[in-house]
Amino acid sequence: MSLTITGLSKTYPNGVQALKNISLTIGNNMFGLLGPNGAGKSTLMRTIATLQEPDSGTITLDGINVLTDKNAIRQTLGYLPQEFGVYPRMSALDMLSHLAVMKGITNAGERKAVVEALLQQTNLWDFRKKALSTYSGGMKQRFGIAQALLGKPRLIIVDEPTAGLDPAERNRFLNLLSSIASDVTVILSTHIVEDVRELCPRMAIIAGGKLLLEGSPNESLEALNGKIWSKVVPSDDELRALEASLNVISAHLVSGQHEVRVYADSTPGEGFRSVDSGLEDVYFLNLAQSAQPQPVN
Repeated sequence: MSLTITGLSKTYPNGVQALKNISLTIGNNMFGLLGPNGAGKSTLMRTIATLQEPDSGTITLDGINVLTDKNAIRQTLGYLPQEFGVYPRMSALDMLSHLAVMKGITNAGERKAVVEALLQQTNLWDFRKKALSTYSGGMKQRFGIAQALLGKPRLIIVDEPTAGLDPAERNRFLNLLSSIASDVTVILSTHIVEDVRELCPRMAIIAGGKLLLEGSPNESLEALNGKIWSKVVPSDDELRALEASLNVISAHLVSGQHEVRVYADSTPGEGFRSVDSGLEDVYFLNLAQSAQPQPVN
């Protein structure tokens, strides 16, 4: 299966340019779409999901025109948006059965089998008769995946699915996504670098509506080998001085001091040590480079 996005652009009436000539090719397995809040990720996901129109560009899924043949796409698509509505007093069993009818599964026996299998798959069987309003954040997200899997979709889009989940719920949800991706293509849109690092053999980084990088996380990490340097500095003044003179890509507090990470071909100065690169370094380096002023021709 192949999803091909070519030259996609979108500007909202308030003047915000959410997508700027985005082109991507997404194959089988899990694909990570990484970017900060406001990067354009949700706009791209909603456009792929046929919920809004771009200003220009094309999207095809295995030869089907996503923008003009919406009904065909919706039959093969599962979508878990950042916010999805449910009837809070309904049980998961009843709500999923209701959604299955809307998805076209009208045979009662088939619908019962499908709903029960999905509740088992998402580890919600023991809570199937509980009202959805009583579910934790992680349980609601797992229910969201259950409804997205109705109709055996070939493409599943999940938008910021682990935001706000505690570590245990996040791990359960990521394990569920990983098991699903063995059978279908999953696009994981997130600002959480760890989600992409743990799950995705291919990824893209976008910011400000622009595509900054597309490729394999491992290849991106290899490109930074020997070029990431770390130093701990105790004061804000020292941090600001390094930011003014070096290519600082990130700074984290460690025991009340700043651990500064710098991108450089050779040692940037006294006290720096070479460290292994991480996907966060790839992410922050691309964001930093995209924020630099572009030369005027």
